[in-house]
Amino acid sequence: MSVKVTGLDRLLGNLENELGKKAMQRISDAALNDAAEVFLDELKRQFEPWADTHATIDEMTLSNPYWEGGARTIKVYWKGPNDRYRIIHINEFGTVKNPNPAGKGAIVRAMRNAEKPYHNAIRNAVERGL
Repeated sequence: MSVKVTGLDRLLGNLENELGKKAMQRISDAALNDAAEVFLDELKRQFEPWADTHATIDEMTLSNPYWEGGARTIKVYWKGPNDRYRIIHINEFGTVKNPNPAGKGAIVRAMRNAEKPYHNAIRNAVERGL
């Protein structure tokens, strides 16, 4: 079953005309920040059961909103003194010698579990902004 939404471009255009580009970007940035925090909380919850030093959780970072491919985006990445960004792919996908590490699939689970709360956070932030 699929749904086709029509008139969204017109709605966004009307809102932009009514509020202005700066206000629309401010509202969308606030919505993105709120939704990214929801996702980050779920991601940390998924990494918690097998965290030994909590370095991976402590180094989870959110970028500021930026333009990518014509859309506002926030990136989740790992940055810190332990350089956990180097091994996140091993936790997510495994290796030849250890194909099923304890945290395998944590990022995908977090994405799936945070989908509804993510959309709700965006909706609430947009309603607050309007």
